[in-house]
Amino acid sequence: MGGIDTLHRSNDAANAANGLRRYFHFALFAIAAMTSACTGLRTDQVPDGPAQAQQLVLVTTADWDANQGRMQRFERAGGQWHAVGDAAAVTIGRAGSAWGLGLHAPQTDGPSKREGDGRAPAGMFRIGTAFGYADDVATALPYAAMSASDYCIDVSQSPLYNRIVDADEVGAAAIEGSTEPMRRDLHAGGDQRYRQGFVIEHNASRVPGAGSCIFAHLWKAPGETTAGCTAMDDARMSQLLAWLRPQAQPVFVLLPRAEYQKLWKSWGLPPPGDAS
Repeated sequence: MGGIDTLHRSNDAANAANGLRRYFHFALFAIAAMTSACTGLRTDQVPDGPAQAQQLVLVTTADWDANQGRMQRFERAGGQWHAVGDAAAVTIGRAGSAWGLGLHAPQTDGPSKREGDGRAPAGMFRIGTAFGYADDVATALPYAAMSASDYCIDVSQSPLYNRIVDADEVGAAAIEGSTEPMRRDLHAGGDQRYRQGFVIEHNASRVPGAGSCIFAHLWKAPGETTAGCTAMDDARMSQLLAWLRPQAQPVFVLLPRAEYQKLWKSWGLPPPGDAS
């Protein structure tokens, strides 16, 4: 647990009053299924997607078991990555990180992300829809305002695994067992962690047990780790949301430093000195 894949899309054209909100809530949360079509690539070959990316959110950690990291934004200009702003402290999964399923080829030289392991997925991933408690936020990303009936399904056996769904649409039985209400303020004692965030598109093909519900979101307290997401303070999240542009095809990369040293060049990432 810890992101998302797709939402159930409403096709009720008669619902004019809620049409716009439901369109974004369901249609824009739809993530095109990305199997690891990269399986034909060498494990160090440039992943599918970053050549077109003009924005990069990079998180580096000390090693696989580190649950704290540094986040730096980059923009590409003239074929080169340029740092934007200062690096910031972030937290990740309480148990560290493990290879996830994203734009990169499958990796075998480290742990692999599994449901409930407390690790954040490492690799390269598309950045998806923004979400939060407010009706709207200052971002160019597609945005979905969460309601009390929205859940991310972290039950591996569910046909809705790794999707954010509306219980009012799919029925109460469909969300049974899920531990991820998207309005944590209403279901988890006023928890503000999902007040602002965005989707990290890990496991978009929804492989059972490979990890679900991976977001960037607010931290509960400075330095507090997560179940597998990347967390940060309010100011840094607001800055990220205001900066990200879908037309720039932004990507999110999380890697331990040793893996970064091995992969940065073949993956088309900034040099290690720029990433620290």
